[in-house]
Amino acid sequence: MTAVSCNGQPVDAGLLDAALVNYGHFTSLQVRGGAVQGWALHLRRLQQGTRELFDAELDEARLLGWLRQALQRSGMTDASLRITVFSRAFDFRQPLRAVPVDVLASVAAPATVPADARAVLPVRYQRDSPQLKHVGTFPLFRQRRLAMRQGFDDALFVDAAGRVSEGSTWNIAFLAGEEVVWPQAAALRGTAEQLLVAGLQRLGRAQAWREVPLEALPGFSGAVACNATGLWPLARVGDCRFAESAALLERLRQALAQEPWRPL
Repeated sequence: MTAVSCNGQPVDAGLLDAALVNYGHFTSLQVRGGAVQGWALHLRRLQQGTRELFDAELDEARLLGWLRQALQRSGMTDASLRITVFSRAFDFRQPLRAVPVDVLASVAAPATVPADARAVLPVRYQRDSPQLKHVGTFPLFRQRRLAMRQGFDDALFVDAAGRVSEGSTWNIAFLAGEEVVWPQAAALRGTAEQLLVAGLQRLGRAQAWREVPLEALPGFSGAVACNATGLWPLARVGDCRFAESAALLERLRQALAQEPWRPL
């Protein structure tokens, strides 16, 4: 990381050790010119996670102040920003005990998305507590690594019922004729996905939400991955190839452009 701060203050080694305990949640976003897209969605995610894990509330004004401080200290106006909520006082032996929460703000160089269409491997896997963007990321990166060992770029998760759910750190959209299809299964509904849904609605473009069994993929002509970093086309899932992923990518870019960038 370029710079790390917690509650608006530079991090010391002891504090960092506490943050690495595997209990907390986070959100990641891109900053351009000091502005972000979908801040309300990121805040909602942070508030939801804080309530579920700590029975506590975040103060938005204080949070924004800490984020501005972190960006100012880094000297960056274009950056990748990760906000992690944890507690230095959390004790796994007494997980019901009320504790104050801490906020770790990490600032790094702006992220970029793959330029070329990617190939992903479908794997049977279900994230624990998929509704939360929690810090238990080990199995996600493990599945990505295993997929890359087989010559793929990433892993696409398929649940026990054979339904497509989500990628390792991203959501997926398919193209069926003129309709954008969002697969429905237990998954983290990402901020980018939600912005794209809203943008397509503003543009009056057709979209649908339905279960997508793995064997139904040949019925789609395009596929695109999305997260807060951006959008990128998928050339294939396993042996199933998509000829119109570039067309879907352009449609989704137009939808994302409907969301304004707002100063932090």
